[in-house]
Amino acid sequence: MNRLVITLAWLAAAPALAAPQTAAPPPVEVMIVGGFHMSNPGHDLHDMQVPDVLTPKYQAQIAAIDHALARFKPTLVAAEWDAPVVAERYPKFLDGSLPPSRNEVVQLGFRLAKETGAAMHGVDADGDFPYEPVQDYAKAHGRQAILDASNADIQTQVEAQTRLVNTQGISAVLRQLNDPQQLKGDNAFYRDTLKIGAGKDQPGADLLTAWYRRNFLICANLVQLARPGDRMVVFYGSGHAFLLRQCVAETPGFQLVEANDYLPLTGRSKRITLALAPVLGAGRIAHAWGG
Repeated sequence: MNRLVITLAWLAAAPALAAPQTAAPPPVEVMIVGGFHMSNPGHDLHDMQVPDVLTPKYQAQIAAIDHALARFKPTLVAAEWDAPVVAERYPKFLDGSLPPSRNEVVQLGFRLAKETGAAMHGVDADGDFPYEPVQDYAKAHGRQAILDASNADIQTQVEAQTRLVNTQGISAVLRQLNDPQQLKGDNAFYRDTLKIGAGKDQPGADLLTAWYRRNFLICANLVQLARPGDRMVVFYGSGHAFLLRQCVAETPGFQLVEANDYLPLTGRSKRITLALAPVLGAGRIAHAWGG
């Protein structure tokens, strides 16, 4: 009887005596920095008119931005170029043989990677953006007012951002573009396109599906690139930021870091953002596609 009691007591205690479980791996911390096209490529439906970022005034601003982001201590920097393009150009940037470039990948991504010693990667993914069928359907079915209203609001916002970069500088625009409430409003345009269509003819839904597919292909590149404990800064057109943030925040083992916790403050950026409040909820497609 005593042996039975001892055996049962040992079995009850066995889980406590088992080897302790290994600690969970550290998360991958990811900062999505939504931005604008500094080289004025004209790839988007609405583009800011950006001053020459190679002038000393704006070079000093960019240096301050990268220095502030360096406080995050990234191990990886990723940007909106294809992987082979970054692999070919970044070594030239490091050895000084890359020609001067106004592109934001070089001005923000390459410079931050060099300053911090982080690995530099291109993570872009191609995809369709079937906007013409949306326009054609809207014109043919009396839904053009939906697109006209969105485009008018977008253009107003882009013009305000152009003034902002000229008066308050690059960081002021970046802080505005990376405000979570604005990012939510920016994404509203794509959901508005769901109003364009009927029955089996759904060009708005087709556009939204294509847009989501491209962004989640980009996010897949990020997820597959990272390892536990990595700290990644991702520079992308701000139109991508909402979905990339969502993907990062909802992926197990990943943690979203707010860019505005690191971007330099500017004197009147908050006041200007509040002045733009009637515009910000409109949603937009500026800075969203291409480049």
